[in-house]
Order: sequence, then C-alpha cells, then structure tokens
Amino acid sequence: MRAPRSDARRSRHRILEAARTRDLADLRHNDLARAAGVGVATVYRHFPSVQALVEALARDALEQLDTACAEAMATSDPWEALVGLVDQALDLQLRNDGVQDVLVREAGHTPEVREIVTAILDRYDAVLRRAHEAGVVHRSVTAHRLKHLMCGVEHAIRLGVPEDRPALQAALLRGIRCAG
Repeated sequence: MRAPRSDARRSRHRILEAARTRDLADLRHNDLARAAGVGVATVYRHFPSVQALVEALARDALEQLDTACAEAMATSDPWEALVGLVDQALDLQLRNDGVQDVLVREAGHTPEVREIVTAILDRYDAVLRRAHEAGVVHRSVTAHRLKHLMCGVEHAIRLGVPEDRPALQAALLRGIRCAG
C-alpha cells in the first residue's frame, strides 16, 4: 500500500482540524467539507462515517491512554498504579470527548482502533488484577465497570464545573477501594 499523497494528507489534516472545533453531536460531512475547504467526497473518502471521524479524532488520546496503562503496570504499588491510571484516563477523556465514545462503543471500530481499545482494556484488567490481589480494590470492580465509572465521572464533571473533579474523582476511588 502506498503512502498518501501530500495533498491527501493536507486535506485529511484540514478536515480533522475543522472537526476538532465542533461538538461530536454536530459532526456533519457537508459542514466539515465547507470548513476545511474540500469537497464532500474528499471528507467521505477519508472518513466514510462519523464514527470513523470520531475514532480518528480520538486516536492520539487513545495511544496516550495506552501509554498511561503501561505506566500504571510499571508502578510497584497497586493502589497508586490504579489512582494514577484513573487520573490520567480522566485527563484524556476530558480533553477529548471522543475517547469516551470510542471506549464505550462495543462494536464497529476500525481494526486499528479495536486493537488499541482491546489493549487498553487488557491493561485495565492487569492493573485491577494486581489491586485485587493486594486487597485494595473490591473484586466486583472489573475493567468494564471501571471504564463505565470513569465515563460517568467524566460526564458529571462536564455537567458541573472543572472544580468538581477532585471531589468526584475521590468519590469514585473511595467507592472502589476496600476498607482496611
């Protein structure tokens, strides 16, 4: 497979830049084409669906989340590893609302995004397994449940003000931690 031509790369970049200025619910191919100064066929060629566009917008943040998971796995203290992962994951989700959409979607990912989401959830599992073995997190907390809890806290922060984050994040962590 050949590398994309330079004009195709520029068009893709302009489309993504135009999309970054919009709410995910407002992504429309025709609007993006106008804003990016390209034809609507060009937008569809790069992003055949809105979901493909959302995944492209979230791709860098997903890669950063995967790195945060690897860092958490390398942290020796299981509780600190989990706290650090929750903190970094919330940072990324709050900076890029496409991350939540991609993480909670169960199907329809491109193969590349499916691979990175699977890796992220596998690493969530590994971090949680260590925390379970250390007795610091309730065994009922799974990677799937943690993912949804973090998405819920992200949503609550977006509904309120950024200053709500410390209290909401602390409530999540207190809720999953084993007493003792």
